[in-house]
Order: sequence, then C-alpha cells, then structure tokens
Amino acid sequence: MPPPSEKVVDLADCIAALPPEEIKQIAPVLLFRLNQEPPQAISGQGFSFGLQGGSGAGAAKAEEKKAEKTVFDVKLEKFDAAAKIKIIKEIRTFTDLGLKEAKELVEKVPVILKQSLTKEEAEAIIAKIKTAGGVAVVE
Repeated sequence: MPPPSEKVVDLADCIAALPPEEIKQIAPVLLFRLNQEPPQAISGQGFSFGLQGGSGAGAAKAEEKKAEKTVFDVKLEKFDAAAKIKIIKEIRTFTDLGLKEAKELVEKVPVILKQSLTKEEAEAIIAKIKTAGGVAVVE
C-alpha cells in the first residue's frame, strides 16, 4: 500500500484534534455521505449459552464479575495559567501534535489528551502533567 497523501495526513490530524464526542460522530456521518449501510449489531437474544440454574445463580455471578478495564484515556482537567507553556511542551512529548495543535488542545480544557493507553502509560503521562503544573485524570 502506498504511503498516505499529505491531504489524508492533514485530515487525520484534524480528526485527532477533535474532542472525543465529535470523534464518535464521524463514522455515522461518513457512512451516510458514502451511502453505506451501518453495520448491524449481532444479538444473542433467544440463544442459550450454557446451562441455566433454577435460581439464576450463574447470571448473578456474571453480573458481579465485571471485566477489568485494560484500556485507559488521559484527560486534562485543569492547569495553572502560569504553567500553560510547560503543559503544551509536555503534551508534545507524548503526542504527535505540532505546537499550534497542542496549544489549541490545552485551551479546550477539560479535554482528552491521549486514548487507548495501558494503565502504566496513563499513570506516567499523568505524573508528567502533574510535574508540569496540570491536573490530569484517568478515564
């Protein structure tokens, strides 16, 4: 596959700079514009996936046992106004954003800085933001 054109890279940068709420809106709008049908969800309704106890004990255990979260997002909650430049520089170290994009991102506080991270990566970024004078949280 050939490398993406500059236009495609610029478009990807613009999309990456959007807030998470707007990013979620891209797929449906794009499918509509391209006259594509949205994918249909597969329902397990009506199918039996194992033995069922008379008291529903298996279902109760399944509800109690929640899947442990393995993917995390880092959200910048707030920062000290005097530390704005430090925060922008720090954000540029763990993202591929340019100076302008990083500045615009910081000015949108509260905002998701990075998505789909491991717990260790998220904690490392939060520590860096805290050192620079900001407050970030894991979502």
